[in-house]
Amino acid sequence: MKKILFIALLAASCTAVQAGDVMHKEKDGTYVVNTTTLAQDVEGYIGATPVEVYIKKNKIVKVVMLKNQETPKYNARIKKEMLPGFDNKKIAKGKAVEVDGITGATFTSDAVKENVKRALEYYWKHK
Repeated sequence: MKKILFIALLAASCTAVQAGDVMHKEKDGTYVVNTTTLAQDVEGYIGATPVEVYIKKNKIVKVVMLKNQETPKYNARIKKEMLPGFDNKKIAKGKAVEVDGITGATFTSDAVKENVKRALEYYWKHK
């Protein structure tokens, strides 16, 4: 019985740590939402495509791709051509932010957009 209780408490504490890792607020008031655990089911061509979304005063400051298994060539194009499209976009609760994807990297582009969408939804629910 003690063993089962210990395992349950351990699982609950791990979940709490993961939830705290999703979003934090920096000293300058910028919220950073990490989609590593928030959007584990969102996959590009090869696998998960987590991002960090930086938000200040309901405006996206920047979007940063995190470590993933996507093709480096397409990652580079997304970082250079797509992610800057999110910069300085005002966000409103319930409204999607539209940014063009990258031709030839449709799966990865769509996955990155979905990660950003989930980050913004999380931000509105928990800020």
